[in-house]
Amino acid sequence: MPALLIAAMLALAGPADVAATACVPVHVEAPLALPHAQGDGAGCIDYRRAPRSGQGDVARVLVFGDPQVKSADDVDHFRRDIVEPISGTHGASLGITLGDLVDDVPALLPEVKAATASLGIPWLHAPGNHDVDPGAASDAASLAGFHRAIGPDTFARQTALANIAILDDVILLPGQKPGYIGGLREDQFAFLERWLPTLAKDRLLVLAMHIHLFDEAGKDSFRDADRERLFALLKPFPHVLVLTAHSHTQRHVFHDAATGWHGANPLHEYNVGAACGAYWSGAADAQGIPAATMADGTPNGYAMLTVKAGGEYAVAWHNARDPDDRQIGLHAPKLLRRGAYPAWGVFANVYMGTDDTRVEFRVDGGDWMPMKKVLQPDPALLAENAIDDASEVLRGHDRSPEAEASTHLWRGSLPTKLDAGEHLVEVRAFDRWRGEQRATTTYRLEEAPPR
Repeated sequence: MPALLIAAMLALAGPADVAATACVPVHVEAPLALPHAQGDGAGCIDYRRAPRSGQGDVARVLVFGDPQVKSADDVDHFRRDIVEPISGTHGASLGITLGDLVDDVPALLPEVKAATASLGIPWLHAPGNHDVDPGAASDAASLAGFHRAIGPDTFARQTALANIAILDDVILLPGQKPGYIGGLREDQFAFLERWLPTLAKDRLLVLAMHIHLFDEAGKDSFRDADRERLFALLKPFPHVLVLTAHSHTQRHVFHDAATGWHGANPLHEYNVGAACGAYWSGAADAQGIPAATMADGTPNGYAMLTVKAGGEYAVAWHNARDPDDRQIGLHAPKLLRRGAYPAWGVFANVYMGTDDTRVEFRVDGGDWMPMKKVLQPDPALLAENAIDDASEVLRGHDRSPEAEASTHLWRGSLPTKLDAGEHLVEVRAFDRWRGEQRATTTYRLEEAPPR
């Protein structure tokens, strides 16, 4: 079918029809050459000119996971907790939201879009499972509201340093439990099969979507066949980063043969923490903003992707409204008996920690000692859970989530044979992207009467 006839048909179609039949828009930033349209039919590409979003050989991209607002109050939290504190200072030239802009309230989509637009940079929104139209009878008809308020659910942007694909990876399953699963549609695979071979392999390739590619224990999060098919398309690319959200926790997964990836190097999937944290829950601060700590103990916030020439990149997590940009959360007892068996520890939640992160601690400036990676809940959030349990009044609209095992928690045993009094604990972690990060806390040793 001729391209002009397709364009005429699309002009007469409604938003849902456009989603089903339109060629995938690919925005090509100046001064990159604008390619010719990639034919008609399944997977066709509509190349469009876009102004250059950044200058130089480094570009910064803001990344938001799950704003997930369900009310005007939540929109206000999102605006005051995430957006306004970085307005005019973020230094990014592009932004991405990884789905779940809203919490099953499509009427709020324009407000979330407007809040992010106030940051003054081009913004790319992926849809999430809570952005679908309530009561949608099919996957094909599930994003009509998103298309009207936000735009296409699948598109791409080509920049001087990176090629970015935004993909709707939510497959709605009406009438089933669960009511959705992660995966890709045939038209999306057709697009990727056309688009990917046109890309230079010396640039970073970023895939941004909502549902993570990895499966959590006991859960089938993403269709295995779709993951394998996607990995096969990505295999020729030496520089790939997958950005996902959905879990309301934070972790890094490096895919290898065990998960179906057969590229030359492990495939990095950064499962980004949520802007809303644990759904805007927890006790509110003096400004009325909930603590929003996630179930793995990570504070809510946003990520920053720094893209460099030659396919190199770095990622960083920034806690909401934290002027100290703390990267490690510490928990330790305030008081121990001097001489007690050293069975109590200092715990370090290294928010950007990976399995191979080196984490060490020392007391009173002594020798650095290794900390042991543990898979258990963050004691700081367990303590918050205990306060909520004991409280006879509501401490927030919703209480903090029950603490779950964190994938980035380390423990070190505190010495008890030191002098009585206060002791300084220092922890350092070696972030693979930002280098050495430190945090400090104290504990006291006190003599107890003999028994």
